[in-house]
Amino acid sequence: MAQRVFVWAAHPRAGSLSEGLAEAYAGGAQEAGAEVRVLKLSEMAFDKGGFAGYGHANAPLEPDLQRWQEAMTWCDHMLWVHPYWWGAMPAQAKAVLDRALTPGFGFKYRAQGLMWDKLLSGRTADVIITSDTPPLWDRLVFGLPGRRVLKNQVLGFCGIRCRSVVQWGPVKTASPQKVAGWLDQARAMGVAAARRSA
Repeated sequence: MAQRVFVWAAHPRAGSLSEGLAEAYAGGAQEAGAEVRVLKLSEMAFDKGGFAGYGHANAPLEPDLQRWQEAMTWCDHMLWVHPYWWGAMPAQAKAVLDRALTPGFGFKYRAQGLMWDKLLSGRTADVIITSDTPPLWDRLVFGLPGRRVLKNQVLGFCGIRCRSVVQWGPVKTASPQKVAGWLDQARAMGVAAARRSA
């Protein structure tokens, strides 16, 4: 059975490097025999500012957020790719998590105590982060906050096991040859994802 791969380009601007990397990864996965679904944040329409927190009356999920949830449950493996803005993913991408990675979908707190059930267990993920902060500087000076949060407090919290979290940059000074190398690496990651079992 073909590996089912969900690729989320979590950049709010169409034509971004994140979208290019997502398309390269998706192309590699498809060439290697995977079934692939791609969703681009730049094409998603939903309320990004009206969320009042869990346990409050919130608007029902819009169709694009429903599609995001469906892709998350459909897949064996996923790629999230986003830029690194102020130490994290863009606010619009975080809004998808706030709105759609909800209690009862991504996780469920138990009635007693502080433990929870991880409702998306059995899936794996790759993450690609692009930044103007040099990755080595991010590691030595800041301690990789963006990578740690996604791996442990988002994906891991819901039971999704990260296979790799990579950060490429600085984008600001990258030559066309460097960018082409990142695209080749993303394609190779997609091929590898298609050939692995979940």
